[in-house]
Formats: sequence, structure tokens, C-alpha cells
Amino acid sequence: MAIKPRGKKLSLYRRVPKRYESVEARKFIWLALHTDSMSEAEVKAGPAWEQLIAGWEAKLAGDTSDAEQRFEAARELAEARSFRYVRVDRVATLPTDQLLERIDAVSVRKGKPDLKEAAALLGGAREPEITVTRALELYWDLAREKTLGKSKDQVRKWENPYKKAIRTFISVVGDKPISAISGDDMLDFRAWWLDRLQHEGLSPGSANKDLIHLGKVLKTVNKMKRLNLLLPLSDLSFKESEASARPPFSDDWIRGKILAPGSLDGLNKDARCILLSMINTGARPSELAALTSHQINLEGSVPHISIEPVERQLKSANARRVIPLCGVSLEAIRTCPDGFPRYRDSSASLSATVNKFLRGNGLMETPKHTLYSLRHSFEDRMLAAGFDDRIRRDLMGHALDRERYGKGASLDHLRGLIQATAF
Repeated sequence: MAIKPRGKKLSLYRRVPKRYESVEARKFIWLALHTDSMSEAEVKAGPAWEQLIAGWEAKLAGDTSDAEQRFEAARELAEARSFRYVRVDRVATLPTDQLLERIDAVSVRKGKPDLKEAAALLGGAREPEITVTRALELYWDLAREKTLGKSKDQVRKWENPYKKAIRTFISVVGDKPISAISGDDMLDFRAWWLDRLQHEGLSPGSANKDLIHLGKVLKTVNKMKRLNLLLPLSDLSFKESEASARPPFSDDWIRGKILAPGSLDGLNKDARCILLSMINTGARPSELAALTSHQINLEGSVPHISIEPVERQLKSANARRVIPLCGVSLEAIRTCPDGFPRYRDSSASLSATVNKFLRGNGLMETPKHTLYSLRHSFEDRMLAAGFDDRIRRDLMGHALDRERYGKGASLDHLRGLIQATAF
């Protein structure tokens, strides 16, 4: 039978969840507050009451078969008692007064300690076994700050290498608990990659990316879940050879092949306009694909585009810039004044579509050329025309080797420079 309160100042009673309305629960409240008076309990309630409720909720959460929830409940229960959860081996090394303080905080009922509280305060809660697959699931939430400001397409691109690395590791080593990953497991994974490098002609960078992304997942989960594991992740990377630069398209090839009448007729409108826009702006394909109507300015004396972080992240702070439109790039943007919705959320498919088209129609100058080579061509033309280093870097969205002073060249001045080299 629940205790029926009397009087008006009974907010403590009303705050008690129904599952705590039993006589036993009431007595426990009063005993915990060192009083058998409801009114005095009301005065003392405050932080003590909140602490008790937090403790009860944590104990209830511990009544689950899910190991992670059970372990997290132990952490929360320790915090509700104003302690930080530490493992039993570390509790054993605490100064005597701190150890006794933890022991004294464990509730005793009829001469028996509360086992859940003892496990939480003395570090006896069993730590959960987190598999490699589960580690990746946890990583998305633990590393969610890395997705702030990214578009859906950017989030997808960010996630993919982590998914690939975890999938590859599991195929070689298995979906082990991360606490069971040994140095031999990591050497087996490295040896598997070494065989691929030798027999499939893959670059060391491919292997290193898997090792890096796998390491980030495991280290983040280990740190943020406070597992205190010693992960065997060091000294595993492969030495990489000097990366080969993408070759630029020559001016003759752009003029005689890519811009030849009818050469791009088989390419869809958005892809064709983005390709032509790259020629005289040097903008990245993803930057052009993300343009909205608000970033395209065809009015005024100098038509231009503004590369801004609109519903997406830029590659760097230097990538924010304004680029005048000239020649075939201006003509292309005029036919797509609202941007390129077909590729706004899928810039990867843009590159795949254009590269396939160029290769299939004999428009690649060499097998090493790609759509991105147009960006390198734009920079080479600026260099050949003697553009100032600051102007080149501003237009390309590159960092400057010194502090940037002033606003830089005006739009009208930039248009004059680009017009002289434009197709």
C-alpha cells in the first residue's frame, strides 16, 4: 500500500515515479535523506533526490541482456553516486580513503550489499565485447562532429572508406571483439595486402588507406568508450612511392578535340555544362556540381560564380572564392542558370559519367587523363600567361605561403586576365 501524503507541500511525493511509490521505496528515500519526516525530506531533497532517481534509473537500465547498455548503466550509476567509474584493477590501487569512500557508498539491505551498486562503484561491471562490426556502428555516432556541415553526398563519401576498410579486415581476420585483436591479426592483414600489392599491381596507398581508416575506428571507440585497450596498430603502413601527377590537357587538344563541333553532343546537359565550365574556371567538379542559383551571378558587369559552403563543406577555407566567367564557361553557365541538380548530390557519378564518355569517344589525350585534368590545364595557362602567384592561388582555391593581405584582385581585373587565356 502506497503512503498517502498529507498537506500542501508535497512536491517530493508528486515527483516520485509510480514505480517508486511503494512503502519500501518511501522508507528508503527517508533513510537516505537521514530523516523520517516528509517535510524535512522535502527540504533536503534537491540534489540528493536527483541523485537517487539517477541511481535508480541506472540500476533499472542495468536489468538488460545487452552488454553495452549494462556497462553504460554501471557508469551512470557510479556517476549518480558522484564517482567516476574505473575498472576493478584500478580501484584496487586507489588510496585507502578513496577506496573506503566507494565501499561506504554501496547501499546495504538486511546486511547485504547491493550487487549492482558494488559492481558500479568498485569496477566490477563486465566490460562489453565490441566486435569490429559493432565498432563501426558506434563510430558513426562517436565521430559525428566530422559530418557537421557536410552534404549527404559528402557524408556518403566520408563513410565509404571506413566501410571498405572494416569489410576488408573482417574478410581476412574475422569479426572479432576488438579486445581480442592481436598483433598477429594485424600482421596477417598486412601480409594479405602485401600479396595484393605484389600480384595485382595496386599502390601502397590503397593498403595504407585501409590501415588508417581501420585504425581510426578502433582508436576512437577505444578512447570514447574508455575501454583502455592496448591496440596493436603501430608500424604497419607501407612506404609509398612518389605520387604521379594528373597530366593537364594541352591547349591544342582542348581546342581541336574537346571543343570540336558536336564532340560533346552525346553527353547529358548537366555533365556537358560542368565540363565546359571547368575549362575557364579551373573549379573542381564537385564545386561546380554543388552550385545553386544563388551562387551563379549572370547579371552585372562581370558574370561570376561564388564557391561557398552551401549545405556542404568546402575542401578547405581557401576554397571559398569568386571566379569570373569567360568564353565557353560563361556560355555553358548561361544555359544552366540554376546550377546542375542532376549532380548536386552525386558528384562522384558526374566524374564517372564524363570520364566514361571521354574515353569512349576518343577525347582523352592519354589513358592517364581524367575530367580533373581540365583544372590542371587552367592552372598551366595561368602560369604560362604570367599570372601573379597570389592571383593563381586565389582562383584555384589554394593556400598562400604567407598571410593574405587585402582583398586581392578585383573581379574586373581577374576577368581581364582570364579572358586573355580563355577558350
